[in-house]
Amino acid sequence: MQKAVAAEIAPGEEAHGVSLREAFWVWSRVAALSFGGPAGQIAVMHRILVEEKKWVGETRFLHALNYCMLLPGPEAQQLAVYIGWLMHRTVGGLVAGTLFVLPGLVAIMALSWVYAIFGSIGTVQALFFGLKAAVLAIVLEAVLRIGKRALKNATMVGLAAAAFVAIFVIGVPFPWIIASAAVIGYVGNRVGLSAFQPGGGHGPASGKAVLADADSRLGAGIPKHAQPSTAWAIKVLAVSLVLWFGPIVAIFVVGGSSNIFADIAVFFSKMAVVTFGGAYAVLAYVAQTAVEYYGWLRPGEMLDGLGMAETTPGPLIMVLQFVGFMAAFRAPGALSPLVAATLGGLLTTWVTFVPCFLWIFLGAPYIEALRGHKALGAALSSITAAVVGVVLNLAIWFALHTLFQDVVKVPGLALELPVLSSIIPWAAVLSAAAMLALFRFKTGMITTLACCSAAGIVLYFIGVVR
Repeated sequence: MQKAVAAEIAPGEEAHGVSLREAFWVWSRVAALSFGGPAGQIAVMHRILVEEKKWVGETRFLHALNYCMLLPGPEAQQLAVYIGWLMHRTVGGLVAGTLFVLPGLVAIMALSWVYAIFGSIGTVQALFFGLKAAVLAIVLEAVLRIGKRALKNATMVGLAAAAFVAIFVIGVPFPWIIASAAVIGYVGNRVGLSAFQPGGGHGPASGKAVLADADSRLGAGIPKHAQPSTAWAIKVLAVSLVLWFGPIVAIFVVGGSSNIFADIAVFFSKMAVVTFGGAYAVLAYVAQTAVEYYGWLRPGEMLDGLGMAETTPGPLIMVLQFVGFMAAFRAPGALSPLVAATLGGLLTTWVTFVPCFLWIFLGAPYIEALRGHKALGAALSSITAAVVGVVLNLAIWFALHTLFQDVVKVPGLALELPVLSSIIPWAAVLSAAAMLALFRFKTGMITTLACCSAAGIVLYFIGVVR
């Protein structure tokens, strides 16, 4: 493998003049600043890579972003892989994508250890009490943000509403909702329905000079290594599938199918291919499955994990590492609980992110063909609309389990209703305060999370919450 990489980057330095060493430190800086979810992370990359370093032009950056929006998985991390690959071939993509994930991996792992060891301590519980209230407000803000972008007409609003009813009331699995939305959008475009004609995309900020591709370090041309190649595609597919499924096969051979690591590997591998629409969309499915089907977590713990991911650098999808950690912690088998939990968290991260590299290395050379496909664009628009309904489901599910002690399930349906007498008053107060801060005063996400966490601790010490 090392020889292959060396052979790839050795013949002649890249024409853009950016060394791999320089790129390493730039990607390290991007990773350290990657707070605030995908929107914030993409903005950081645009500022550093386009405006400051001038590695790529505005059109090429948006071209890559539009492709990453088509893919399952965290679009910001995949955008980093894409640009790293454009600049320095395979090794560049590996460096960019790995560094983007690494800070979050370390931070979430450390916080998961603290949570598992000290989670029963009153002050820790109080901190997460406040954190959950803020996370609820952040998820609601995500519903509005995605909705403004996706619900461009009444048909898209109808798709969002149908997706919400399907998952919240009926319990239709998330992958089926995404697949159905894609088919509806594709067919709607093919038959000429105006509601399914793809609109514009991400535009440059008004009032700012736009860097032309020809004026960037990479230039306007397509690098030689970015040309489509069947032989290259076969090689990428073979290596990636071995890296992805190799550990899973080993787990089944050594431990069989009836162990926690087999469940983690299979479940999160499935998540890696259906996570369209970003972390908030898939979390609705993961939260309900991990809590209600597998019993890996209690409802409030999913919010705790999301709070960790919101306050640390890296993709929000890193919350899945916390889910895998706690799953193995509670079913360690013959291992020490913390050892099993660490392995469970690392396994979750591995099967979540290896496919991200596969999608870029395999598909990026064919990006031009993908971008020109109008029906595919319509399918993506329909998926995004359905995601609004799915994220709304997540917000309401979180609200039920944050603001109320008890909920009841309607027989024969997935619908849950709160027991109104079990409301938690201070959780409602903190959530309302967080919403006011985010929506009315435009307070930053990190500031809101920190203030709510501090408020939770204060309420604990004055004896209001326990």
